[in-house]
Amino acid sequence: MLFRYSFSGFHYLTRQKFLDGNQTESSYNFLMPSPTTETKSTRQGDASASSSPWYRGVTSYQWLVLAIASAGWVFDSFEGQVFNLTRDHLLTDILHLGINAPEIKQYGDILLAVFLVGGTVGGLLFGSVADKWGRRPAMAATILMYSVFSGLTFFATNLWHVGVLRFLVAMGVGGEWAVAASLVAEIFPARSRAHASGIFHATSVLGTWCAALAGMAVGAQWRYAYLIGILPALLILWVRSSVQEPESWKQAGTKAASGEGKQLGSFRDLLLNPQWNRRALLGMLLAAIGLGSFWGVTVAGQDLVKQLLLSNGVDLETARKKAQFAYGIVQTIGGGLGLVSFGPLCVWLGRKRAFMLMHIAAFIIVPVTCYLPSTYTQLLILLPIFGFLTLSIHAGYAIYFPELFPNHLRATGTGFCFNGGRILAASILVISGWLKAMPGMDLRLAITILGCLFPLGVIVIYFLPETKGQQLPE
Repeated sequence: MLFRYSFSGFHYLTRQKFLDGNQTESSYNFLMPSPTTETKSTRQGDASASSSPWYRGVTSYQWLVLAIASAGWVFDSFEGQVFNLTRDHLLTDILHLGINAPEIKQYGDILLAVFLVGGTVGGLLFGSVADKWGRRPAMAATILMYSVFSGLTFFATNLWHVGVLRFLVAMGVGGEWAVAASLVAEIFPARSRAHASGIFHATSVLGTWCAALAGMAVGAQWRYAYLIGILPALLILWVRSSVQEPESWKQAGTKAASGEGKQLGSFRDLLLNPQWNRRALLGMLLAAIGLGSFWGVTVAGQDLVKQLLLSNGVDLETARKKAQFAYGIVQTIGGGLGLVSFGPLCVWLGRKRAFMLMHIAAFIIVPVTCYLPSTYTQLLILLPIFGFLTLSIHAGYAIYFPELFPNHLRATGTGFCFNGGRILAASILVISGWLKAMPGMDLRLAITILGCLFPLGVIVIYFLPETKGQQLPE
């Protein structure tokens, strides 16, 4: 049941005029929307959503698209997480260093930064490709790319081999997300879009679980975990045979070809048109905060567990395996629940207030998780909450970014926001690696400092428009 918020006496902090695809201005509200700014379509959408479940009326083809997009994203997540869960053994083997060498953590964060840069390049490239030539060929190309280069990591013998291959894997990962997120948003009706997009992004936890199980199964034989990564190539057959191009994209292509519409996938239009460039740049900043905090804070849950166990006298190999389980399974359960919950939260509170609430909650939970537990059991209790609050905002990117851009720029804009954020997050990762490797630096303090990124997200989302209940821009 959706509620309308109409509190008398509430004073708006600011109102900023900003051109929207169908509106002349948007109200930038801090907490509650003004009832006077509701459009007729919004009221009708809310009424419809309140009278029946969001999934009622969803067609079998729409469920099929969600399944295919989610399968691609599951393997995306596997490709990203498998390095995090095998990097100690990988770098020890490649660099011929001791397992406790500080260079392991430093080079690990550098390679994660390389991964983010590759995701940026792939997201920008394939987002534009998807707008110009279609969602289906772009999705097939990205899946093939990350599958093949993940499998080739099996043969890596030098650090630069790993760096190049992780960059190429990331290009496929970043491109697939931009295409799949746009496709799900275009296929589902407005009343179901937030739920479906949230589910799409939430399936990433399945990839994390698969990576965790693979990492625990192969142990020091890290190469076999990457060989598994070639399996997603089989998805291409499903994509090619089942996915159809959205009607909205076809219509935009027809208009562009006849000269009546805008050019498809144009970065010039995205970045120079004041109607869209503000959204693109602010969306990129929002994603940078989420991605930087994910790799610097959320993923560090594994390191927190390992450090706590070692300080309690547990041997290194046992500590590593327990840390993999704690992060890859226990924390990820909470993260998955957070991702699934973010869609309904967006429907209830609106996109902006959902983002604000979870950024603030994430900021609070970080020092609590770092400093409160003194035993493995206590940390296991906190980790699902830590995962829930720090990871949930990522589902919002799949929900929110496609709603900001018109048909001819949707994948381009979505890819620019999410994957452009990766390039900014890469610099955060370099800082994270330097901070955590500083002599005498307490890991808990380093993670708490990096957790200060979350309040910045509240500031960024404040200046973006609310899209709850609105049709996608045309």
